[in-house]
Amino acid sequence: MLLTLAWGALFFPGLFALCTWALRRSQPGWSRTDRVMISTRLVSSVHAALATGSGIVIVRSCDDVITGS
Repeated sequence: MLLTLAWGALFFPGLFALCTWALRRSQPGWSRTDRVMISTRLVSSVHAALATGSGIVIVRSCDDVITGS
């Protein structure tokens, strides 16, 4: 569990930094606020997609989601 937490603590800030860097290189006319807003929305979308995927895996693997059996 701690390994998953560590990977998440590295992955999401790294994705944010990569997005802001890529936007700075590809769209030099955009303000810092625009780059941060787009990067934040992209990271949030990736986070939501991964959370939805893990929820689907959990629901499909359990007969009774409440008790976990």
